[in-house]
Amino acid sequence: MTRQAWFAGTLAALAAGGLGYWAGQQDGPVPALVERARHGVARLLPAAQAPAPSKPASGPVVYYRDPDGKPAYSASPMVTADGREFRAVRASEDVRFDDGDGEPMPAGMAGHGTEPGDAAKPGGDRRVLYYRNPMGLADTSPVPKKDSMGMDYIPVYAGEDEGGVVKVSPGKVQRTGVRTELAERRVLSVLVRAPGSVEEDERRVSVIAMRTDAFIEKVEPVTTGDHVRKGQPLLRLFAPEINAVAAQYLTSIGYEGGRRRLENLAIPPEVIDEIERTHKVPPSITWSAPRDGVVVERNVSDGVKAKSGDVLFRIADHTRVWVLADVPERDLAGVAEGQKATVRVRAFPDRTFAGTVTRIYPHLMAETRTARLRIELPNPDGALRPSMYADVEIATGDAKPVTAVPDDAVIDTGERQVVLLDRGEGRFEPRAVKVGLRGRGYVEIREGVTPGDRVVTAANFLIDAESNLKAALQSQTAPKDDRQAAGTGGTP
Repeated sequence: MTRQAWFAGTLAALAAGGLGYWAGQQDGPVPALVERARHGVARLLPAAQAPAPSKPASGPVVYYRDPDGKPAYSASPMVTADGREFRAVRASEDVRFDDGDGEPMPAGMAGHGTEPGDAAKPGGDRRVLYYRNPMGLADTSPVPKKDSMGMDYIPVYAGEDEGGVVKVSPGKVQRTGVRTELAERRVLSVLVRAPGSVEEDERRVSVIAMRTDAFIEKVEPVTTGDHVRKGQPLLRLFAPEINAVAAQYLTSIGYEGGRRRLENLAIPPEVIDEIERTHKVPPSITWSAPRDGVVVERNVSDGVKAKSGDVLFRIADHTRVWVLADVPERDLAGVAEGQKATVRVRAFPDRTFAGTVTRIYPHLMAETRTARLRIELPNPDGALRPSMYADVEIATGDAKPVTAVPDDAVIDTGERQVVLLDRGEGRFEPRAVKVGLRGRGYVEIREGVTPGDRVVTAANFLIDAESNLKAALQSQTAPKDDRQAAGTGGTP
């Protein structure tokens, strides 16, 4: 119904209703007034031409659709949520899913009223290559024929059968949400993520331990957690063996041997130099910090006796730390020593710390199937503390640009990888590819696609399904002998 016809009908109804109400109030002849209104509105109706009556549907029921025209279909009878039956659609009805922007339904879909030979005529002088099943089955015929439901096979003309190219109507391309993107050369950075923890640099830890028995006379006010500087006094002690060696050192006999023995007892070099300068054996020796760092362990007090081997102090330098990260076995091939790493800790979510992979440990952890990496990074302000949890990101991949497409463009069947090239005007060509690295939403294409090719990134599975159907149909079009061709002609 056109807009003008709808307007005229609505006006007629309103006029008739209004006149009826007025007549009821005036006790007038309602039928006469209504009839007069109908004749007045009838003058408007010639401009609103009613649609031509359609022919009654014929042929078998193909499917059932929603009675309100909604995009809901069923192969068997069914009802709506409110109990109404779906409408049966027969073979002769013009069923079009592309709203008129695609190719019309073949004449063979009209049911019983079409001759097999008519399907070859719409193409004019174009040559018919073969006839395919109207329901999309992998069945073709070199001559016109009907299927089991009486529908004609659809002719395929010369020029339509581009090898491997799938044609999709513009309307279907728009409704199915087909999106494309150009293949480009880009640097793919594969991000490897791994959990880890902050640890002390083993090479920056110093231990103060006695190599002979000694008595601790005085411990400086240094406690665990304090920062100390190299050369800062820590304690003063008296050791009989050290005094004996110092006395030997001052004699003319065995001068070199005495100094060596003092060094073997780990006497600080400045103490040995003081003995040599003053030529006196000190009553006690002051022990100093061997490096800048934090006192992480103190096991000494005033007046105690320290035995040989006892650890008195442990000092660690935290200006550089390690992060030990566990990388999954599958990501290990992309990681190499010397790569840069980014570290984040939970205590400072807004900060990132840059480090370098300096060691990949040689053994995998059998329980977790992970390999341990060592990342070294500076820690000048001491924000990173040992035993902190850390999240590590390592950017792997080649720095050279490669041909890449979005991940969504690749259809992976497990045995092969395919992309769909957009050839324009609704034509799409499946292309087998060889993929490489993946990273940041893109995948490297090593074979099959060149930069500048436009690939499908959305709705490609639907187009690929049509491509597979076309390939199946083409596989049935091998030349047949005359006897086989004669056996397939006519109506089965």
